[in-house]
Amino acid sequence: MRKVDTLITGGAVVTMNAKRDVFSPGAVAIKDGKIVAVGPEERVQQLVECENVVDVSGKLVIPGFVNAHTHVPMTLLRGLADDLRLDVWLLGYMMPVEREFVSPDFVDVGTRLGCAEMLLSGVTTFNDMYYYEEDVAKATADVGMRAVLGQTVLKFPSPDAASYEESLELCRGFIERWHDHELITPAIAPHAPYTTTDDILTDVRDLALETDSPIHIHLSETALEVSDAKRDFGAPPIEYVDRLGLTEAKLIAAHCVHIEPHEIKLLAGVSAGVAHNPSSNLKLASGFAPVVEMREAGIPVGIGTDGPASNNDLDMFEEARLASFLPKAVKADPTALPAQDVFAMMTIEGAKALHMEQEIGSLEVGKLADIVVVDQDAPHATPRFHLTPNNVYSHLVYAAHASDVRHVWVHGRQLLRDRELLTVDLPAVQARAREIAEKINDFMTQREGSLLVKTIAIGGFEQRETFEVQVKVRADDLQGVEKRLQELDMEVIKHSVRQQFDTYFLFGGRDNRYLRYREDNQLVGQEGAGPAGLTVKPSYTLILMEGIVEREYQDSIILSRSRYTATATYSLRFYREYFNPDQEVEVVKWRTRYRVNYEGDEFAINLDNITRPQGLGSFVEIKARTWSASDAEKKAGLISRLLRELGLNPANGVRAEYVQLAEQAAI
Repeated sequence: MRKVDTLITGGAVVTMNAKRDVFSPGAVAIKDGKIVAVGPEERVQQLVECENVVDVSGKLVIPGFVNAHTHVPMTLLRGLADDLRLDVWLLGYMMPVEREFVSPDFVDVGTRLGCAEMLLSGVTTFNDMYYYEEDVAKATADVGMRAVLGQTVLKFPSPDAASYEESLELCRGFIERWHDHELITPAIAPHAPYTTTDDILTDVRDLALETDSPIHIHLSETALEVSDAKRDFGAPPIEYVDRLGLTEAKLIAAHCVHIEPHEIKLLAGVSAGVAHNPSSNLKLASGFAPVVEMREAGIPVGIGTDGPASNNDLDMFEEARLASFLPKAVKADPTALPAQDVFAMMTIEGAKALHMEQEIGSLEVGKLADIVVVDQDAPHATPRFHLTPNNVYSHLVYAAHASDVRHVWVHGRQLLRDRELLTVDLPAVQARAREIAEKINDFMTQREGSLLVKTIAIGGFEQRETFEVQVKVRADDLQGVEKRLQELDMEVIKHSVRQQFDTYFLFGGRDNRYLRYREDNQLVGQEGAGPAGLTVKPSYTLILMEGIVEREYQDSIILSRSRYTATATYSLRFYREYFNPDQEVEVVKWRTRYRVNYEGDEFAINLDNITRPQGLGSFVEIKARTWSASDAEKKAGLISRLLRELGLNPANGVRAEYVQLAEQAAI
C-alpha cells in the first residue's frame, strides 16, 4: 500500500472529471501536493495508508473554486462609492483614491483580507489584476493560495509606475522571478483598450509570447466602450485586440458583456478564455453577457466576482446563483444554463478559461490537490434528494452558501479547518484594514467637502495664476456695435462665430466656486463660400470659476481672479453624476468674437446674443488678461475708452456673470 499525506474519506466526492463521476461515499488521497487516488471510499482505502485521515461523512468533497476575475486588494475600497455608473465610479473615485493610497502595504493587507474571504467561500485559485502585483504574489503565497496575478499596464501614470514602459519592465521582472513558483502564475494585465494604446498592446503581446505568460484584460464591458472603440479603433474591442495579435497569447478576457456575434466566433477559434462577472455587471448596469452563446461556440467561460469595490464581495456561491438565473430570465427559458454547467464554470471550465485545466479544476489523479469540503447540515441544506445525478449540482448552485464551507486544501496543504483559517491572522489583518480605511475616509471627507480638491482629483486641470479685467454691457443693437468695431482704426487679430452651450453646476455657495461645462461649436469655412460651405468645429472645456471680484473700476469694469481649466474629456453626464451639483443653469448663446490690438494691448470683444434663457437679451463683453495692479489699472482705462468708441453706454454695464443673470431671470 502507498503511504500518503492526507486521506479524505466518507463524503460524496464530486469529481468534475470528463464523466462527471460522483462517488458516494468516496475518498481522495493526497501526496506531495497532488491527488494520487480518488474513487469509491472502499477501493481508495485498499490502495493507500495514511495517519492523517479526515472523515467528512455526510459532506460534499468538491474541486476548489476558480475566481476567474478580480482585483483582490480592492477589499480595502469596498463600499467607498456605490450606485454610480462605471466611468464615474472608476475615473472619479477609484483611480484618484488609488493614486493617493495604493502602496505595497496597501496591497499586502487587501490581499490577505481577500484571501481570507475567498478561502471561507471555497475559492482556491483566483485571477487578479492590480498594482504592485509582486507584493500581491508574496501575500498570496504566504497564505498558500493559488493565483494568476496580472501586473497592470496603463497609458497614464499608475500607483506603481510613472509610465507604461516602467509597467512593462515591472511585468518582465515579475515574470522572471515567479515563473517557476508552484502557486503563482505571473501574467500581464493591460487594463483595457481604452486605457492603453496600439503600441502598449503590441508590446504586451510580444512580452506574453516571449515568456509564455497569460494576458488578462477587460474587454467589451459596456455598450459605451464598444461604441467608443468603433469610433476610435474602427472595430469593437475584441476584434481590435485580435488585429493587434493579443489572441496569439493565452488571453483571459474579462466581462465580454457586449461581445458581438462575429467576435464570439473569433474567440472560439483561438486560445482564449472569458471571465463572466454577473454581480458586478448587474450592479454597474453593464448588461447581460451572452454566456450561453459563448459556451455553445466552445469558448471556456469561468465565473469571477470582479473586485470587491464593485461587487462588493468575493462570494462565488452568490456568483453561481446569478450566473444561472440571468440567462434563464433573459431568454425566458428555465432550462438555460443548468446547475451542472454553472458548477463546471466555477471549477473545471474556470480552470480552462485561465489555461490551467491540466493542473486544477477537477478531482483526478495527477492533478494538484485543491480541494474543498462543503457541509450539508444547515437548515437551507435540508432535506437532500438523490433522484438524479443533477441533484448534487442543484444543491451546490442553488442552495449552498459560503458559510457551508468547512475545510480547504490548496496544493495539499490545509488552509481552512472547521472554518478556522490556518494561515491568516484575520483579527490582525482586519485591524490593519480599518486603520487604512480611516485614512481613506478622512481623505474622501476632505475631498467631497471641497469643490477645488474634488475637481483636481480627476486630473487634467491647470491653475493659471493670472487675472482678467472685464466689462459686460447690455446692447440692443449688436450689428451696429459690430459695424462701429470694424470702422475703428485697430488691428483685428482673429475673428470667429460660434454657438456655445454652457451648463453651470452650482453648489449652494460652497467654496464660492462653481463649474462651467462648455460645448463650443465654432463655425468654420472658406471665405466667400457662403453658409453651405460652413462646418462646425466643436470643443469642450470644464472650468472651475472662482466667483471672486478682486477690484471694481469705473464703468462697472471689474478685476476677477483666474480659473482652473481643463479640456472636458468626459461627457456632461459624467460630470453631472460625479459632482452632483445642487443646481444646474443652462445658458445658450451665439457669440461673435473679435480678438483685437487696441492701443498696443490685446483685448477680446464678444458680441453675445443669449437665446436661452429667453428674454435675457444681448451683451458686449470686453476682456483682457492682466499681470499686475498697474497693468490692470491701465487696461481698465482702455476698456472704458473702447466702450465709448463702440457707442456703448457704461450705465448699461452689469457686474454679474451670465449664470447669475440666468438665475435672476428664473426667479
